[in-house]
Amino acid sequence: MPWKPVPLPPERAFLAPPPEVCDFERARVVILPAPYERTSSFVVGSASGPEAIIEVSAQLEFYDAEFDAEIFRCAGGIATLEPLDFGARQDAEAVALIEEAVGALLDRGKFVVLLGAEHTVTLGAVRAHAARFGPLSVLQIDAHSDLRLEYQGNPYSHACVMARVLEVPAVERIAQVGIRAQCRQEALLARSRSEVRTWYAHEIKANPAWIEEVLEHLGERVYVSIDADGLDPSILPTVGTPVPNGLSWGEFTALLRAVARSRQIIGVDFVEFIPRPELWYATYTAAEIVHKTLGYIFAPAPGV
Repeated sequence: MPWKPVPLPPERAFLAPPPEVCDFERARVVILPAPYERTSSFVVGSASGPEAIIEVSAQLEFYDAEFDAEIFRCAGGIATLEPLDFGARQDAEAVALIEEAVGALLDRGKFVVLLGAEHTVTLGAVRAHAARFGPLSVLQIDAHSDLRLEYQGNPYSHACVMARVLEVPAVERIAQVGIRAQCRQEALLARSRSEVRTWYAHEIKANPAWIEEVLEHLGERVYVSIDADGLDPSILPTVGTPVPNGLSWGEFTALLRAVARSRQIIGVDFVEFIPRPELWYATYTAAEIVHKTLGYIFAPAPGV
């Protein structure tokens, strides 16, 4: 049967906003949880990430002083859907379900924020956007390249997602930002493909022009994939593979601000976050990342 969206009630929706701004039919933005986790290779638990982020988001302030606005109003309303039910679907079938669901929402004119578990979910979302928007670039904020051709015998591993994204014909460029963990095969692949540019974390710290360089590489339409481990573990420690020297909050927000003001961001996902009750502040930060990202995309720039 075709996938059908099932909206959550306001009290269970992202931000728990007033009912009139989270009605699915009227909302411009849709939060779609995709708790698919099959190939986690170190710490597991990202399948619980989407639900935890949505639950704690009720504690965020609606108003953001950076934009002098309530972001959900600038965004034209934010609806939240029931999580995708993957059942026995794995690998290609799981990706196909995500592609179907995201595509159905895009066909209804929605801007989709995919809250994933493992990074594999990005492939389905990129395929759906590519089929409808045509040529696009992917901005990948991540500690890992995820360019392995296969990992542990599985080409649909989270460690291979950007290798699969490269196979999508409409993906013209990938900008990888914050990378600091990869195998030699991935490094060689990235160097051999002109459409892939990698900004390593250690290079960013010494290069004041790195954001301008990222913008130059990106095309006009950009899909943004945010892996939680792209930020430094001091900010988000609850990830599957925390790697030191990640993006600071200021670096992360400066990049998103610049991309949103100069390019058309057509879709977003946030993946690989693992909630832990004793580190509750990390879940709050994860929810704020989603909220702030929507602010950069939809709220008017200060002074405009």
